[in-house]
Amino acid sequence: MPSYDELINELSELCGILPEYWDIFGKKHITSIETKKSMLRAMKLKIDSVEDILKEINERRYKPWKSFIEPVHVVSVNDQPLKIPVYIPIQEGEENKLSLSWSIESENGQRDEFMISGEAITVSEEQWINGIRYVKIILFDMAFRDMGYYVIQMECKHPESIFSGGKNLLRKTSKIIITPDACYIPPELRDRRTWGLSVNLFSIRSFRNWDIGDFTDLKKIVSWVADLKGNFVGINPLHAIPNTKPFGISPYSPISRLYKNFIYLDIESIPEVSESEDVQAIIKSGSFKKELNKLKKRKLINYEQIASLKERILRHAFDLFYVKHYTQDTPRGKDFQRFISEEGTALESFSLFFALWEHMKKIHNAYTWHQWPEEYHNPSNNVVQEFRKKHEKEILFYKYIQWLIDNQLKETAELARKLGMVVGLYHDLAIGSICGGSDVWNYRVIVGEADVGAPPDDFNPNGQNWGFPPLIPERLKETGYELFIQTIRKNMKYGGALRIDHAPGLFRLFWVPYGTSPKEGAYVWYPSEDLLRIIALESVRNRTMVVAEDLGTVGENVRETLKRFHMLSYKLFYFERNYPDPSFIPPEGYPDMALCAVTTHDLPTVYGYWVGQDLKIRKQLDMYPDDNLWRKQVNERNRDKKLILSALKSLGIIPNDYPLEPKMTQELCLAIYHYLAKTPCKLLLVSLDDIIGTLNQQNMPGTVDSYPNWIQKTPLTLEKMLSDKRFIVLSEMLRKNIKDLIRQSFE
Repeated sequence: MPSYDELINELSELCGILPEYWDIFGKKHITSIETKKSMLRAMKLKIDSVEDILKEINERRYKPWKSFIEPVHVVSVNDQPLKIPVYIPIQEGEENKLSLSWSIESENGQRDEFMISGEAITVSEEQWINGIRYVKIILFDMAFRDMGYYVIQMECKHPESIFSGGKNLLRKTSKIIITPDACYIPPELRDRRTWGLSVNLFSIRSFRNWDIGDFTDLKKIVSWVADLKGNFVGINPLHAIPNTKPFGISPYSPISRLYKNFIYLDIESIPEVSESEDVQAIIKSGSFKKELNKLKKRKLINYEQIASLKERILRHAFDLFYVKHYTQDTPRGKDFQRFISEEGTALESFSLFFALWEHMKKIHNAYTWHQWPEEYHNPSNNVVQEFRKKHEKEILFYKYIQWLIDNQLKETAELARKLGMVVGLYHDLAIGSICGGSDVWNYRVIVGEADVGAPPDDFNPNGQNWGFPPLIPERLKETGYELFIQTIRKNMKYGGALRIDHAPGLFRLFWVPYGTSPKEGAYVWYPSEDLLRIIALESVRNRTMVVAEDLGTVGENVRETLKRFHMLSYKLFYFERNYPDPSFIPPEGYPDMALCAVTTHDLPTVYGYWVGQDLKIRKQLDMYPDDNLWRKQVNERNRDKKLILSALKSLGIIPNDYPLEPKMTQELCLAIYHYLAKTPCKLLLVSLDDIIGTLNQQNMPGTVDSYPNWIQKTPLTLEKMLSDKRFIVLSEMLRKNIKDLIRQSFE
C-alpha cells in the first residue's frame, strides 16, 4: 500500500498540481506536500485519510468511464466528422442487446436524431473498474456542422435491468463546442498596422462629467482619436466593483466580470433623467451642485461619494421608468424586457446578489457575502428565493442599471464603427473576481480557500498575491465551461479588441493557499486548448481581436500556442531587451502578431520613468529591503536611459549630438513612440498619460492605501486635451511611419 504522502502526490498530479516549477531567476521550486494538501482541500477534495484519498484518486482516474458521456467536447471545425465517445457498463457478449439513440440540437433549435443498435455497435476499448466491465463506443456524426454550441441528448437502453440501481436506461446531456482554429483579425489589418490611444476612463476630467470619466467622455475620445486617424481606444476594465476604499476601487478586482460599473454612466443623458422635472430639480438644486462642485475640487477621485450621487438619481429615474414604460409596455419598456430575456439567468443572479448585498450592508453591516447569515451563502437556498420574491422591484432596479450601461456602451461602439475605426473599443478583461463578490457567490466553480498570484520574479522578489480566487479546472469542464464562455462573450460585446490579462493563466495558474506566502504557492494546469478554442469562437462571432498579455513568468510553448491561435502578444518597450544584454531590441526584432506599448497602469509613465519617480516613491514607502537594492535599481535606470538614447540615435530618430543627459520633453517622448512606430506590430498603443506628461503611474504594485492607486485625475481636462497640439504632432508622426513601413513591406 502506498504511503499517505505518495497518494497525495498521485492525487495532486491527477488534479493538475505541478510538482515543480522554475522561476525567472532559473531557480527550481519543488511543491511541498503541505502546499499540495492545502490546494487539494481548496479544490474541495477529501484527503483526511488514506481511504479518502484512494476514493478521490479512483474517481478522477476513471471519471470518463463512469460518466456515460463527458459533459463537454471542444473540437475544431476542421476535425469532422465528429467522434463522440460514450462509456457503458456491460457484461461481455451483451453489447448486441444495447440500443443507443441520441440527438444533436443547434442554437437555433435545429435537431437531428440518430440511433444504432445490435450488431452496428462496435466496442473500441474496454476497462474493468472494481469488478465491473465498461466499454467505450465511438459514435460518428457524419454531418459537417458550423461553428457554434450544440446540445447532445444521449440515451442507452438494455432490455434487462443491468445498470446501477436496477435501471435499463442511461440518459445524459452533453455539450459540443465547434470552434475555429484562430481568432478574428480584421481584413484591414492582415497586412497592415494601426495605432490607438490608451485611456484610464475613470481619471478623465471634463467640465460636464460628475468628477469621473463616463461614456459621453468616451464618445468624445473616440471621435477625437478617429480625427487623429487612430483606429482604437483602449480603456481600463469596466467591471462592476464595490466603489469603496481601499480595496474596492481597483478595476482589476471586480465583484463580477460579467457586468459593469454604473459609475461610468452619463446620468444626465438617460431619457428618464431628462424627462423628469423632479429629477432635474434635484440636479439643479443648490445642495446637489455644492456636493458635486466639492467633489470636482478634490485632488483625488472619491468613488464612494460619486457612486452615491449617481445611485440617488438612478433610483428616481427608475421609479419614473417603472411607471411610465415598464408597466405600460411601451417600446422602451419592451426593449428593456428584451434585454432581460437575452441576458437570462446571469443577469438575474447578478441583480439578486446586488439587492442582497445592499440589504445586508444596511442590516448587518456586511460587505462580503461571507459575512451574511449562513443560510444566505447558497443562492439556491429557500431563504434566498424568498428574498427574491419579496424584492422583485429592487432586483429589477439593478437590471435597469445594466440595461442603461449596455445602451450607452452600444452607442459608443456604434459611433466608432460609423467613424470608420478598424478596431474601435479595446476592452480589458481582469484575470479574476474577488472572493466576496457576485461571481464567486453565484458560480461554484471558483475556489474559496486560495488566491491567484505570481511566483518570485525580478519585479517582486517575494512573489505576489493578487487577492482573488482561481477557477477550479475540473469544475469548469463539469459545467461545460459556461461561466468562462459567458465571461469572454460579455467582455467582447461592443469591442473590436479584448486584452486578456495574464494570458499564461489559461495554461497554468499560480495558486497561493490561504495562510501561506506566494513563495509557498504552486502552479495548476488548465485545459488550455479548450479555453483557447472557446476564445477563438467568441472572437470570430463577435469580430473581436484578442491581445494576450504574456508578461512575467511564462511556461514552455505558451507564446507559440497563442500565436497559433492568432492572439496578439503584448510587447512593452521597457522589457524588450537583448537579454542577458540589457540593450533594447531594434524595431525589426518585434513580432508582427503583437501589440506594442511603452508602459501600462502598473509601470511608470515615460516622464515618471525618466526622473525615476517610481523608484523615489518606492523608497519613500520603504518598499526596498535595503538601500543596496534601491541603489542598484537607480543605477540600472540611469544605464537604461543611456541605452534608450543610443537606440534612438542608431535609427536617426534623434541626432548623434543629442544631449547625453536630457530632460524628458515632448520631443523625446515622441521619439520613443517613433521607435515603436517602426516595429511591424499590428497594433501600437499610445498612453494618454505619456503624451500629456503625467508624472505618477495609476497603480503602484505592492501597495494598498499608502499610494493613491486608481484615484488620480488627469492633470488636464478633456476639453484642453482635445485641442492639445501634441496629439496632432503624434498623429502625423505615426501616420508617416506606419505608412512608410507598409510601403517598404510591399517593395
